[in-house]
Amino acid sequence: MNVKSPANPARSGGSEALGEPAPSGVVPEVLGEPAPSAGAPSLHVEPAPSRVVDEQAERIGSRIRQMRRSRGLTLVQLAERTGLSHPFLSQLERGHTRPSMVSLDRIAAALGTTQVQLLAAGDPAQGGVTDGAPDVLRAGEGARSEFPNGEVRLLARGQLAFDPIEWRGANTDLGDYFRHPEDEFIYVISGSILLDLDREGTVRLDPGDSVYYRGGTSHRWCSPDGSPYHLVVVKQKPEATSLEDE
Repeated sequence: MNVKSPANPARSGGSEALGEPAPSGVVPEVLGEPAPSAGAPSLHVEPAPSRVVDEQAERIGSRIRQMRRSRGLTLVQLAERTGLSHPFLSQLERGHTRPSMVSLDRIAAALGTTQVQLLAAGDPAQGGVTDGAPDVLRAGEGARSEFPNGEVRLLARGQLAFDPIEWRGANTDLGDYFRHPEDEFIYVISGSILLDLDREGTVRLDPGDSVYYRGGTSHRWCSPDGSPYHLVVVKQKPEATSLEDE
């Protein structure tokens, strides 16, 4: 008797193989799950690997999707507001990629929130304390996000008067300007940065140096030679904007 092979194998979201071929004499019942014949060992087929970067990326993406939908925006409309591509935003909302801090800043502005609030969604313990007691954050804790040549980590949790951020990087490309209504403070722990303040000029900051600039000041920074730098960035907490969905 002739056995027909399965027609058109099901797609798995990529070019992953469907599994090991069935041994001789074994008739496949469903794709990737060979039916064992008498005396033949059953074959185990591993599921296709998840494309989610990690749990934090998935949580941040889910928060962006929730806020977009609550504001009645489609992905296409969010793409138009941010200048980011529709496919990129789709991947981001599913946790399949990470945003750069510049991209996160654009998304936050389009959704009426801040980078910090979107980053905070990546940490399930981000609620912090509500009784006014001190909240200790250990070295391995805190919402964080990696991006090319760097990483940021929130250094405090909950609804605070300001947002302290640890920022590590080694980028030599200044990239796009950041611009937000909140005042900002930078302290250099190690390494050096070139801080471009647009019309205010460019200044080099070395270990122990700091700078404070008002909200609305265009700014961006990079390593002068590709060496790693380590910063503490403190952002003023917005007062006029509600950051939580009703």
